[in-house]
Amino acid sequence: MNDGVNGVALAVFIIFFVAVTAMGFLAARWRKAENEQSLDEWGLGGRSFGTWVTWFLLGGDLYTAYTFVAVPAAIYAAGAAGFFAVPYTILVYPLIFTFLPRLWSVSHKHGYVTTSDFVRGRWGSKSLSLAVAVTGILATMPYIALQLVGIQAVLDVMGVGGGENTNWFVKDLPLLIAFGVLAAYTYSSGLRAPALIAFVKDTLIYIVIAVAIIYIPIKLGGFDDVFASASEKYTAAKAGGLVPAEAGQWTYATLALGSALALFMYPHSITATLSSRSREVIRRNTTILPLYSLMLGLLALLGFMAIAAGVKVTNPQLAIPQLFEDMFPDWFAGVAFAAIGIGALVPAAIMSIAAANLFTRNIYKDFIKPDATPAQETKVSKLVSLLVKVGALVFVLTMDKTVAINFQLLGGIWILQTFPALVGGLFTRWFHRWALLAGWAVGMVYGTAAAYGVASPTQKHFGGSAKEIPGIGEIGYIGLTAFVLNVAVTVVLTFVLKAVKAPDGIDETSPEDYTADAGDPGVQTELPPATAGTSH
Repeated sequence: MNDGVNGVALAVFIIFFVAVTAMGFLAARWRKAENEQSLDEWGLGGRSFGTWVTWFLLGGDLYTAYTFVAVPAAIYAAGAAGFFAVPYTILVYPLIFTFLPRLWSVSHKHGYVTTSDFVRGRWGSKSLSLAVAVTGILATMPYIALQLVGIQAVLDVMGVGGGENTNWFVKDLPLLIAFGVLAAYTYSSGLRAPALIAFVKDTLIYIVIAVAIIYIPIKLGGFDDVFASASEKYTAAKAGGLVPAEAGQWTYATLALGSALALFMYPHSITATLSSRSREVIRRNTTILPLYSLMLGLLALLGFMAIAAGVKVTNPQLAIPQLFEDMFPDWFAGVAFAAIGIGALVPAAIMSIAAANLFTRNIYKDFIKPDATPAQETKVSKLVSLLVKVGALVFVLTMDKTVAINFQLLGGIWILQTFPALVGGLFTRWFHRWALLAGWAVGMVYGTAAAYGVASPTQKHFGGSAKEIPGIGEIGYIGLTAFVLNVAVTVVLTFVLKAVKAPDGIDETSPEDYTADAGDPGVQTELPPATAGTSH
């Protein structure tokens, strides 16, 4: 690893960083809102984004700096098992085609800003809505932290911040500056900032991957040599290989399926979705978003290239930044680092906005100040978005990076437990609200306890997300096992509660709401005051 500062790469990185910072602040004037003191405007961009803006925003939201760093890092460290991210992103788009347009329609009709708004309205339960909101916030926090880890990895490889013995303030100052800039333009411009910057981010990533997939193999003697080097390393280390070992196939399959089910349960995915202007925009995006899966497959190959290039790092998360440093000319390494850095800023901004919206609508308004005005909601959401970023920054600066990664894995287990209440509610109201809450609780407790019991070479607890599946004996994804328990408890208790005629709650939606489009009679853009705080 380069011990000094790569001045050329750093200069290029700074140029791009300054450019997107300016765009972030100017975004407040892009598609300028008629009423800026509205959560619809600050938190959802006025629900006005078309097909291409939504595509870039969702791409910037889902394919993060951590994706750029962690997917090939998993290939670098563990072999083909790391490719699970590719099939799961292929599985997810047919899945969301079935339910995202329905969620958009009912949310647009009733002015829902968050998934918890829908859950409260559909099931008539503030308690269930609170459970979904808290789960979303908890799952999002470590995800934001990992975006900062991505920026920090790039800064480390460029030699910025000094060595391990450097004063902590000097070492972390670049990250603090990046955080401050992110916080400032998110506060001022809301969702419009990441939407505008996503154009730059995705363009840079496509350029970097296109160049890397051609240029680096040529320098390494071709793909034959790349795969041969990777195979030799895996064979020597007994760490998997170019094909997942038979013992790991259940883990691979369940992790891919569970991750596909969980991806659009994350608040930031739904925030980007609800910002679009019509249900047709959502349908189009589910058909063109797989282009990102193609990019992800090519991106994963960088892990093999890092092995063939002889990259040696103690932390696998540094493997790809170090590969770029070693293989690219300094100026293009700067472009690649900028792609990763900006790839952290866009999702971090969306995630903080999504978490803030959940707190504002489903904790502050439902439980603290039911009569909050739109202006008060927006002010609270802006402040909470800052606090969320501060929490993520403290997490990164005070905890070991592997802890952040494992908490993000735990977040995936948690967020999957909201699937029955959200997706189930989009198609049926057969489930009972109390049964859904009990199923969620069982899934959360089992998932957390099972993950706590997983050890790794570096950690006694929370060392991974796979464990033996009860009754089957195979090693599988804990989140999917917890989800199956969640659904089983929900179904059984629903039968019981319906048999004893337990109160079912009031559904404020109607069947036609799930197919409504912008411009249809009765479609609203704000939650009616009469329903904003009355469901129990």
